[in-house]
Amino acid sequence: MSSKNSLLVGTRKGLIIYKRNASGQWKYESTEFKGIPVTIATIDEVTGYWWAMLDHGHWGCKLHRSKDGQTWEELEAPKYPEGEEVKEGVPAVTRYLWAFAQGGKDRPGTIYVGTEPGGLFKSTDNGDHFELVRGLWDHPSRKDQWFGGGRDHPGIHSILVDPADSDHIYVAISCAGTFETKDGGQSWHPMNKGLRADFLPDPEMEIGQDPHLVDWCAGDTKVMWQQNHCGIYRSADGGAQWTDISEKDGPADFGFAIAASETDPNKAWVVPGISDQLRVAVNGALCVCRTDDGGKTWKALREGLPQEQVFDITYRHALDVSGSTLAFGTTTGNLYLSENDGDHWTVLSHNLPMVHSVSFC
Repeated sequence: MSSKNSLLVGTRKGLIIYKRNASGQWKYESTEFKGIPVTIATIDEVTGYWWAMLDHGHWGCKLHRSKDGQTWEELEAPKYPEGEEVKEGVPAVTRYLWAFAQGGKDRPGTIYVGTEPGGLFKSTDNGDHFELVRGLWDHPSRKDQWFGGGRDHPGIHSILVDPADSDHIYVAISCAGTFETKDGGQSWHPMNKGLRADFLPDPEMEIGQDPHLVDWCAGDTKVMWQQNHCGIYRSADGGAQWTDISEKDGPADFGFAIAASETDPNKAWVVPGISDQLRVAVNGALCVCRTDDGGKTWKALREGLPQEQVFDITYRHALDVSGSTLAFGTTTGNLYLSENDGDHWTVLSHNLPMVHSVSFC
């Protein structure tokens, strides 16, 4: 069971909040930003502040902060300096807020936001001001080797800050790959060896890979996992080398979301789908796949999930785990919860808007 008692669900029509009551049941609590797309929502465990990143479409990206999840203040969203370009002749304008991470516990008020078109922004004053992390933006590979994967421009969707060293950070970019810094963002290097990008002229190019999401075991951060456009990969050495652990004859292969156990470096979950051309549930049946042995084998978990005429797929941020409790949401507005590592699922709702993100807080 999880010790976290709030579940924040970012949807196409608002932020849906669930709370676990004294009897252990999860119940609907409230809706914030009703009618507005919420791409990411979470709570900074260091400061206790709530965060919501919105995509207003015509009005652009918005960033909101709250002390209690009820009263919100709008902050200026991360903004590219004037004159910056995605590539020659294409101005850099913030089009999507795609990832959020708090800084280390030794740096309260430090937060990171990943954006399309590929910029990482840092704030050291709890979001009052943001600065573009120049070391990554000025990386020599960016203009010529980064490109959009499903969106017009590259986007940072994964940010991992080492709990033992706040200057040690990973980001993952679609499409470019995973990059690491050990000096707080001044310098970055790619960490993509062992990956394959079948859509590239050279599938083994180190830059140009398409991770859909990268996660790690919080108790052993050397063990990293990624759901990639071309399969599922695991690294046991901090991303220096990746190993394909896809289940080629089973459902655990293509997908967007992956969640790693916080304590067991051999355990992780994915919500599989059929290839990027179709993007629907495998064989018209919904399942979550779990490995307990570092990806050597996978088990398809189906109990409590629909097995006929299913078109659901789960976006990259719409699966989360806390202890033995998991939740995931789908593109057709279904929200499922398991309290036993995914062995059995119950329904929290069949009637939500499209789910963008799920976060235990």
